[in-house]
Amino acid sequence: MSKKIEKMKVNKQQAKASHAECHQKFQTRIQEAEDSMQAQHLIIEALVEEKDSLLQTIQGLQEANDAPAPFDDEWEEEPEEHPEEEEVEDIPLGEGEIDDE
Repeated sequence: MSKKIEKMKVNKQQAKASHAECHQKFQTRIQEAEDSMQAQHLIIEALVEEKDSLLQTIQGLQEANDAPAPFDDEWEEEPEEHPEEEEVEDIPLGEGEIDDE
């Protein structure tokens, strides 16, 4: 009986160790994902700032050359094409019924 209890204790310790190892691996993966997301966020912020700088440069050049703006921040939405809905033919009541007489 005591051997069985000792074996159960060993199995429990192994399970705890395995759980701790898995937990550590997941924590590492989570941290790596968070670091990657933070880096991507910083890259996006830098790209947005660069875009704003380029737009200001373009606007300055256009004003200096009295050129029309090739684009602006307001985009016109093109209307979406909706296929015409098929009309459902109404069947008058009474027609198509079977007379049991």
